[in-house]
Amino acid sequence: MSRVVLVTGVARYLGGRLARMLADDPTVERVIGVDVVHPEGDLGRTEFVRADIRNPVIAKVIASAEVDTVVHMSVIATPLTAGGRSSMKEINVIGTMQLLAACQKAPSVEKLVVKSSTTVYGSSPRDPALFTEDMEPRSLPRSGYAKDVVEIEGYVRGFARRRPDVTVTTLRFANFMGPGIESPLTAYFSLPVVPTVLGYDARLQFVHEDDGLEVLRRATVEDRPGTFNVAGAGILMLSQAVRRSGRLMAPVPSPAVTLVAQAVRRAGVADFSPEQIRFLTYGRGVDTGRLRREFGYHPKWATVDAFDDFVQTNGLRGYITPERVGSVERELAGLLTGKRPGDA
Repeated sequence: MSRVVLVTGVARYLGGRLARMLADDPTVERVIGVDVVHPEGDLGRTEFVRADIRNPVIAKVIASAEVDTVVHMSVIATPLTAGGRSSMKEINVIGTMQLLAACQKAPSVEKLVVKSSTTVYGSSPRDPALFTEDMEPRSLPRSGYAKDVVEIEGYVRGFARRRPDVTVTTLRFANFMGPGIESPLTAYFSLPVVPTVLGYDARLQFVHEDDGLEVLRRATVEDRPGTFNVAGAGILMLSQAVRRSGRLMAPVPSPAVTLVAQAVRRAGVADFSPEQIRFLTYGRGVDTGRLRREFGYHPKWATVDAFDDFVQTNGLRGYITPERVGSVERELAGLLTGKRPGDA
């Protein structure tokens, strides 16, 4: 069946790449890309419509094009890119409400795919080793992007109850990594000296951009109803990630972390929020068994491989190289044994 797909947020990197992928899919008849600003990159045969999903005009776009599949990618994670926290919440929450209201009124809509996030599980010292899709967070997010995502998923569940005839897929992505990703986390690992919370070593999971986009594509062209965690296999500790990026780690006592984050944010180097500080303190792990069993997709990139691809593409191995580490280890071994590195 040929589909008419509407993709929100096409001016941003992932939304634009997904629109191009769908435009190249022979089962997709039309792709309509929506955003408030014109995308800089080429969208292929995607038809761009400049529109704000916070405005009821989005209902006219869906109705006039007889859209049958809506892919909601317009959820912003950082206040700086949105023009402030208030604007960010409007785009995320009010925008989603307007989009869902438009979908509810449109009889042509048969499928809704929502790009969500594993931030719905929060980050706390009482978290399980791995969250499954049926688990509730041990500590509900109280502010920022994580709170927005919780509200968005609540509205999506309400929509699914009101329109049981629509196939709804909610994809909870771990942090994206890859050559084209620019996020608070990639900015964090690009700092010459990476501040960490003294006494903690967060557990991290990543999804490579190629895997994430392929999951989104399949959810769009196939029927995969339900909620799915999406992440690469394995866990990477924060300290390991810092070492792999060749950066210097600077442990900061807990009381001073907020001050350091504020200084970095004011300098415009990276955008750190209280929820991101909690994440970099406790981390988060999710179970992806449902993605493999029910969705039928096995990510090609493990967490460590996705991170290494980001590091290598961005040339971050400039401070502490494996060769330098090996040299230091040999020097230390020589001091302990009383032999110089060059001795036979």
